[in-house]
Amino acid sequence: MNKTESIRETAKKLLAEKKVDLVVGFAQGSLPLRSTPYFARTPEEAEKLIWSATCENNLANFVRKRTEKVAVIAKGCDVRAIVGLIKEGQVNRENLTIIGVPCEGMVDRKQICQAVGCKEILEATDTGAELVLKGKDFEKTVAKAEVMFGSCKTCQYNNPVIFDELIGEQVEVKEANYADIEAFEALSDEERAAFIAKEMEKCIRCYACRQACPMCYCSECFVDCGAPAWIGKSAANVDDNALFQAVRVLHLAGRCVDCGACERACPMGIKLSLLNRKMVKDVKELFGAEAGVNLEDPPALNTHKFEDNEDFML
Repeated sequence: MNKTESIRETAKKLLAEKKVDLVVGFAQGSLPLRSTPYFARTPEEAEKLIWSATCENNLANFVRKRTEKVAVIAKGCDVRAIVGLIKEGQVNRENLTIIGVPCEGMVDRKQICQAVGCKEILEATDTGAELVLKGKDFEKTVAKAEVMFGSCKTCQYNNPVIFDELIGEQVEVKEANYADIEAFEALSDEERAAFIAKEMEKCIRCYACRQACPMCYCSECFVDCGAPAWIGKSAANVDDNALFQAVRVLHLAGRCVDCGACERACPMGIKLSLLNRKMVKDVKELFGAEAGVNLEDPPALNTHKFEDNEDFML
């Protein structure tokens, strides 16, 4: 039984036995290489659930503040976000069933597009390690490992840290890899400032990054405040764009699970994960903390130890 079949059977059983009222998972999208978040409320609807290398959305977004009993199909980064939300009182653990799925990584359609010269893909077949892509006048095979999202290539938590049901075997855990952040840190102050300014020039202030992030759930974001107005509303102001991202990263300090949802959602291709991963790395080095890895550790910035590094204080 493959993962899709196991997910369907597990979901149907939970719904038939009235253990949950809703199963949040994925269904096949209308185009090749597309999946979509899906909500199953009956065993019959659960037949549409799938699992594939295109299930990149972080489904933690859909379980916050729900009053009914919910099951969620969750990969490693989803579960880390759920753990964070449980700690912050946004998810009732007693009403949540986590169907954990060890994840080998999700494929990036932008990289796949480049691999086929952005020709229209009419059919895609996943053979395990490879994707067979077919169009009107071409057929090409690409290795999935070569077209994965950057966040998947550096992920250390492919296996769900907590779960009630586990689908499939756990996968090999990778070592921490912050080579991209170390390269950024090696730049001079001027080079870093120039890089950030160039990225922020692309921003159209659509806030897709905020909406995609499972940890961005303030009822009113500071950018939407009118009195006082903390930030200008025009995307033409690069400094304001940078301020928005800087404050968002600081709000996620000790909370970001490095799922990459923000960068995937960005229609302008801004390297948002670089800023987030820099903060993730700093929090880990300064406070020995990682977000969402267990239910016991308090949030990194909710505690104070006398031995905490305070070199940043003036």
